[in-house]
Amino acid sequence: MSSRSAWRALHHSAKCSAFKPATPYRCFSCTRQAHESKSEQDRMTHFGFTDVPESEKASRVGAVFSSVASSYDTMNDLMSLGIHRLWKDHFVRSLNPGSPPPAGPHRKGWNILDIAGGTGDIAFRMLDHATNINHDIETRVTISDINAEMLAEGRKRSINTPYYNTSRLDFVEANAEHMPHIADSSVDLYTVVFGIRNFTDKQAALNEAYRVLKPGGVFACMEFSKVDNPVFDAVYKRWNFSAIPMIGQLVAGDRASYQYLVESIERFPSQEEFRGMIQKAGFMIPGKGYENLTGGIAAIHKGIKPIVRA
Repeated sequence: MSSRSAWRALHHSAKCSAFKPATPYRCFSCTRQAHESKSEQDRMTHFGFTDVPESEKASRVGAVFSSVASSYDTMNDLMSLGIHRLWKDHFVRSLNPGSPPPAGPHRKGWNILDIAGGTGDIAFRMLDHATNINHDIETRVTISDINAEMLAEGRKRSINTPYYNTSRLDFVEANAEHMPHIADSSVDLYTVVFGIRNFTDKQAALNEAYRVLKPGGVFACMEFSKVDNPVFDAVYKRWNFSAIPMIGQLVAGDRASYQYLVESIERFPSQEEFRGMIQKAGFMIPGKGYENLTGGIAAIHKGIKPIVRA
């Protein structure tokens, strides 16, 4: 080999040694980001009795409520043994919307946010109570729901109310777990009825409720819960799991959606567990914190956002 060839070979070897590391390069920040991204994707939650990725739950629940939107009252009649209407009337009376505050000048109506209230069932009752019982024509309700079909059903029903196309009633499509369109401390009353058990991240929704409520504002939730009598519980569960999916098939041609709905009731936290979640969000709990309805088939939960004294 000539001296020039030897020099070129030596020079090439030196370049390879200089620029090719002995071990592969590891980007630690990239690896961590990829791991965190994978962890987020792999995080699981329940959809009825089935475990699914969190990213899929909202769309699955959306499909259920798109399917049952037109038969929403029938669905609640089946799952409450027909008395959900009485529960709702009691729920609204216990909140007394439109009443004046205990002290100070009378404000111009309540600002109420009704979450997962697409069909207007609770909102119309709230406005009726404020108007007819407390003679308040300023109280207004924003109905927020993640499901467009449920909101469409509510808009259709609102045509037959005095609140149609007025400033007292509004409809917003939004996710209750993240509501940047609603200002901090701007809501007097936050309600969610037979909806929160379907949320992917219930604690995130409770935290958002705390954020948007004014100091002294009230969080009020009514949800299917745990029956407190073992014999009644056994009968109720047999009805839920045997009869309701079958009736869903006969009435709505949709067994799967009704099967999910009864499973979602079973997976919802107990009254005590849910009370703890409300407290964790920062709310003060009045009394026991919940009221059982019909032996615990449903329960009303309330929390009050504390008033910070200067």
